Amino acid sequence: FRLWYATCVLSPLPGSNMTEIMTNDDFERNKEVRTKRVLSRVALFLGELRDGLTMINMQNAFLITSKGYTEKQAGIMFFVFGMSQFLAQTPAGYLMDYSDKKVLLLGGAAICTTLLTLATAFFAQDYGGNLAFMIFIKFLQGAVTALIPTGLNSITQGIVGSVGMTGQVSMNEQMNHLGTAIIVLTGSLIAFGLYPNIGLLFIVSPIACAGVMFYLSKIQPGDIDHDAARGLKPTATHERKAAYAEEKASFNFESNADEGAEDGEHRADSPLKVLMDPKLLVFICICFTFHLSNGTVLPLVMQTLAIANGRVGILMSGFCIIIAQIFMVASAHTCGKYSGLYGRKKLFLLGILSVPVRCAILTFLLSIKANNGQSGFLDLIILSTQILDGVGAGVFGTMYVLVTSDISGGSGRFSMTLGLTTAAMSIGGTVSGYLGQALAQDIGYRQAFMILGCMSLIPAVLYSLCMPETLPAIESEEKNQMAGISEGNEAEGEGQTPYGRLA
Repeated sequence: FRLWYATCVLSPLPGSNMTEIMTNDDFERNKEVRTKRVLSRVALFLGELRDGLTMINMQNAFLITSKGYTEKQAGIMFFVFGMSQFLAQTPAGYLMDYSDKKVLLLGGAAICTTLLTLATAFFAQDYGGNLAFMIFIKFLQGAVTALIPTGLNSITQGIVGSVGMTGQVSMNEQMNHLGTAIIVLTGSLIAFGLYPNIGLLFIVSPIACAGVMFYLSKIQPGDIDHDAARGLKPTATHERKAAYAEEKASFNFESNADEGAEDGEHRADSPLKVLMDPKLLVFICICFTFHLSNGTVLPLVMQTLAIANGRVGILMSGFCIIIAQIFMVASAHTCGKYSGLYGRKKLFLLGILSVPVRCAILTFLLSIKANNGQSGFLDLIILSTQILDGVGAGVFGTMYVLVTSDISGGSGRFSMTLGLTTAAMSIGGTVSGYLGQALAQDIGYRQAFMILGCMSLIPAVLYSLCMPETLPAIESEEKNQMAGISEGNEAEGEGQTPYGRLA
């Protein structure tokens, strides 16, 4: 009905002057809806590009099964990738805070990571013959991809403001995971058909990049409020200040005043003050320990299914990602719907606690597999544990951006703060990648899952005992008011529409 109403009733008739009687508020509202839609499309195609063929996990499967790399060789490559990403993440956030070329930076990062992903496919030699060169490629790719999460979320906050982040980040994450699922399904089917020479599956990278660039080109400079993007104010006004283009980065780490800031204007906190926030320090530790335990679980599950099953295993390893991404869509939707009403902490803990449960189930299933031998039915049950990955990673991927936005509110350092938390995730995932591969090779997959499951209890304890609720009061009040209005409308009875009661 809404679609019909918008198309047939609200659309102006030929020759009418309806646009002339629309108010400025109507135009602003339409502009905001259009920009939000474009943002979600950017996120859809960024699903693959954020780390390069969704990521590193499919590259792991490609190098091990098609190029004969050992687990440790692949682990070293992606350890370097993660370390490079870690080192570049905070400077990338600091740059995004001050740049008014956010769209250009994000587009450039998308193109560069696509080229480096293709280089991985074209130049990798059998059995790691040019391992040093491949490590260099991963070092460059790690630095480039550091711009992507901070860039997308900085642009998002500049469009919707911090008070609109819950809904828009949830939508971005849903589209991101949906795009990832579609791209991985396509790549997995290509790999299944071409096994064992599966390098052509990387064709999905330039396709995704083309989609990102197309939709980024639709974001206009005036759509982004750069003060809101930095977290200096909670709401975005889509009018560029003339002075902003002349604003320059401040490298004074002790002063709270930005260069060029005048009396009465919003001022950003100094980087040193941001780093001294105890909530941020605790949250950085949580991000690190969560990814330290969770980062390598998916690659190990994929390898468990791929190594012993040939071309069918490659297809199943792809479905590991697809199943997880589908449930991540549902998790991101749940976070967007309820985290503004009931707070961040309960949902965040639910996501964190899914990891030890998942590792315990995998340990049990691999014990059965070791005793009873290869079983297609058992492999399907192992594959189904990816539902828990969808819950854990889906909740964490959405909530960490929201909690970071909560913590940095009013500081003017949102992108820098996001760079810090994302850097903690990067280094945690990096160490986890090498640790998990080394454990699997040296003591076996079952023992590796057992150790990772025990480690995953650390972030749950930290968040439960040391992290307060961070939901801003202004957002909580707004969500409760909207919920009350919704309940009131429902109480008026059936037949009531937004345009009046039906006869």
